Amino acid sequence: MRERTSQPSGHRPVIGVIACGREVEGEPAQAVKHRYLEAVERHAGAIPLIVPSNQTTSHAADIVARLDALMLTGSNSNIAPRHYGATHPGEAPTDDGRDDMSQALIHAAITAGKPVFGICRGLQEINVALGGTLRDLRTSGSGGVHHAPPGVALEDMFAFAHPVRVVAGSMLQRFTERENLEVNSVHFQAIDRLAKGLTVNATSADGIIEAVSATHTPAPVFAVQWHPEWRPEGRPHDLAFWHYLGEAARAHYLPAPGSELTA
Repeated sequence: MRERTSQPSGHRPVIGVIACGREVEGEPAQAVKHRYLEAVERHAGAIPLIVPSNQTTSHAADIVARLDALMLTGSNSNIAPRHYGATHPGEAPTDDGRDDMSQALIHAAITAGKPVFGICRGLQEINVALGGTLRDLRTSGSGGVHHAPPGVALEDMFAFAHPVRVVAGSMLQRFTERENLEVNSVHFQAIDRLAKGLTVNATSADGIIEAVSATHTPAPVFAVQWHPEWRPEGRPHDLAFWHYLGEAARAHYLPAPGSELTA
C-alpha cells in the first residue's frame, strides 16, 4: 500500500458531517464526536462542517449545494425499522431527526453529484436510503461477534476486532491494495438485503457486509461498517479511507439531474 506523509496542498474542500440528536444539560442539542471532525481535518485535508439533523428535510438540497462532500458518522443510536419497511419496534436508542435528515441528505447529494461517505451507522443509512434493509445481530445471537461485551472501557470496545476479506477489484481493494484487513467492530445493526445500486467491497467470516460502494452514481458513494476515525495512525487501510474521502471531495463533480434518485 502506498502511504502518504503530507496533506494535499491547494483547495481545502468542505465536508459536511452529520450531527446526532443528544440531550445536553437537560435540553435537546446536536453533537458530533471530535474524532470524526479531527479525522476530516488531519487525514482528509478538508474542513469539517457540522450539519444539524434537527431541521426540515426540505433544506437538504440547499445544504448539499454548499458542500464538497457529505460524511455520515457512526452513532450509538439505531435506525428505526420503519425506514426499511419492518414493523417491529427495533432496539433503543433511536434518533428520528437523524434518520429523516440523513435520508434526505443522501438523496440530495447523489442527485447533486456530490460524494457520500459513511461510517458504521452511515453505511446502514446509505443502504436504507437506496432501498435496502437491516437486521439486528442480537436477535440472531451474532451480536457478540461484532461488538465487545457491555460495560467495557472505550479502549477495549474499539480494540474488539476481526478480519475481513476484501473483494477483488473493489474500490476498497483499489485504495488499500490489500486482500485482507483487520478492523474494529462496534455495531449491532448490519445490512440484511443489499440495496440495488450498491456492491459489496468486503465481508467478515460470518458473511456480514463490511464495506460497500455505489455502482451507478455520478460521484463516489462509499461506506465501511467499522470505525476508521478511531486512532487511524499506524493503520494504513484506515488512513487510506480518509485520503480517498479528501481526494473525492477535491474533484469537481457536476450536478446529475438524471440521477435515479431525483424522483
